[in-house]
Amino acid sequence: MALDARSLAWATLAHKALPQRALVSLLRAHGDPEAILRLSRAELAKTIPPVAVDRALAPVDPGAIERTSRWLDHPDHHLIAWDDNDFPQALLALGNAPPALFHIGRRDLLNRPAFAIVGSRHGTPQGLENAREFAHALANAGLAIVSGLALGIDAAAHEGALPTEASTMAIVATGLDRVYPARNRDLATRIAKDGALVSEYLPGTPPRKENFPQRNRLISGLSCGVLVVEATLSSGSLITARLGGEQGRDVFAIPGSIHSPFSKGCHKLIREGAKLVETADDILGELALPLQETRPSDSRDVSIDASENPILAAMGYDPVGVDALVARTDAPAETIAAALVTLELEGDVAALPGGRWQRLRRG
Repeated sequence: MALDARSLAWATLAHKALPQRALVSLLRAHGDPEAILRLSRAELAKTIPPVAVDRALAPVDPGAIERTSRWLDHPDHHLIAWDDNDFPQALLALGNAPPALFHIGRRDLLNRPAFAIVGSRHGTPQGLENAREFAHALANAGLAIVSGLALGIDAAAHEGALPTEASTMAIVATGLDRVYPARNRDLATRIAKDGALVSEYLPGTPPRKENFPQRNRLISGLSCGVLVVEATLSSGSLITARLGGEQGRDVFAIPGSIHSPFSKGCHKLIREGAKLVETADDILGELALPLQETRPSDSRDVSIDASENPILAAMGYDPVGVDALVARTDAPAETIAAALVTLELEGDVAALPGGRWQRLRRG
């Protein structure tokens, strides 16, 4: 898509970051973005407040526009503005939608029913598995999974949804000419092919701390609900959950161990009114959307009975060290250690930092 006069005007307005109310007023009064950019200070002041006038007249970095033009030369790169039929209607209803989105991948996902899954960048093995399984089940029900391409829970959610027809959208806080974090480059390539990469920031925009909370309003805004899988009390995913609640979205959280710092954020959300969920069916039942038929969700019996492996029975589902297992089973430490290695190879447990182990729930 070449940077024609219309696209140039929308990209310029995106760079100026005018408040939505001011931009709507200008478009109503003057018709199109090209006309807005030709207005004088006096003409702008008739329609919008002084602060917005200053933004509208602020110079735009020619280098930023040149980078945008080069990026849009690629046939798979798109600028999708308010006057495009497939600009996400869910965002326009929020009151703070960006004037244009930069996009790679499937445009049909932008107005598909969607659901956000977010969480810690340092998710536990069980948290990562939960994110993949919930994402896969919800995507099988027809919901495009939205997340932020971060390490940990975000990446696991994208991976879980990618094999489905509903797929996934990654909403990023940089220009789409770069991948942050770089470790997710291969994942971003797969999402660009089978899902969608979306940003409100011009190509060339580096990762800036202030852009990530701003980006989170789009993750929740594109979605009918937000699920937090794991989160510490300082996690940015709590910002996404808060924004989702303010936008009228349903907020869900998976509970966890009272001893895990990665459960603290979820438990805080639940105390504040988020819906506690254990399976994808819990979410689908709350949403009441006209979704396609889904296979049974990942509901499973996680009770411990006497017939299972005694080491697993002794572990429960909280992280645990070898010493605790010795005390619970009366088995020698070397026997416990050997059994844990075998269970890890079989995919039943995972090693955690600090010499602890965690049982994995497997379907």
